Amino acid sequence: MDAYSQAVAGAVDAVSASVVHLQVKSRVTAAGQSSGSGSGFIFTPDGYALTNSHVVNGARSLLAAYPDGREVEAEVVGTDPDTDVAIVRLPGKHREWAELGDSALLRQGQLVVAIGNPLGFDCTVTTGVISALGRSLRSQSGRLIDDVLQTDAPLNPGNSGGPLVTPDGRVIGINTAVIAGAQGLCFAIASNTAEYVLGEILKYGKVRRSYLGLGAQTIELPKRLLRELDRKQTGAVRVAQFESGTPAAQAGLVPGDIILKFDSIDVEGVDDLHRLLTAERLGKKIKLDVYRDGGVVTIVAVPGGRD
Repeated sequence: MDAYSQAVAGAVDAVSASVVHLQVKSRVTAAGQSSGSGSGFIFTPDGYALTNSHVVNGARSLLAAYPDGREVEAEVVGTDPDTDVAIVRLPGKHREWAELGDSALLRQGQLVVAIGNPLGFDCTVTTGVISALGRSLRSQSGRLIDDVLQTDAPLNPGNSGGPLVTPDGRVIGINTAVIAGAQGLCFAIASNTAEYVLGEILKYGKVRRSYLGLGAQTIELPKRLLRELDRKQTGAVRVAQFESGTPAAQAGLVPGDIILKFDSIDVEGVDDLHRLLTAERLGKKIKLDVYRDGGVVTIVAVPGGRD
């Protein structure tokens, strides 16, 4: 075989035995019961596997099929819709599992291999390159996922949750989405993001994030106000509503307030607030620069944690 074929075959040999076909036999949705399927891959010898949150979210019954045809009942350990990452567990010990790589070391143009179960065709292999690094993708929860990998390795429904692998057999992404109607625009959640999420879920049962508890919208500031504030950033966050008892209410924010800064960091939109409200902010005072009634006031808030 030539060098390209050897690289692809080597990646497949290293990882394919750890890839499973996940079949959701019963899922709770707003419309009632439904089913679905996707991919996943085992990353520990005791049967923990990674997949996409949208593959298993709401699953009442989950079946995992190995490449050799064996089927076992799987358990959803935890999901994080904000990053579209989920952990499931398969019973027993496993001799084959995939090793997570460091997605921060990836280079644009690097060869990658996608393995999954597109449209029900088990253990399908496609190849491509890292088309771009550091993309952002909107999750089903509405939050923006940062540091997303873009690849032209062909993906189809059913590939979701499968591994994106480098030639040395390390998983550097979880295949998650394609742009409908486009060609060669596919995306994967970076392995470093997945590693953080799985650490949080295994330790705390969820991914800890802080929150203010407000309904807000990204707005464009009028030029007059930009001149008045001597502000280069045109975007800001307008407070629309919040429930009583939330950190936002306790801090004294009111509908109509325009948030300009978060601990001296310029805020240009709701996505900026999401990025800044990390677990490290839980229970700690923050300062919000807010435009209200023709002037800028400082509001002190203490972000809380979600249930």
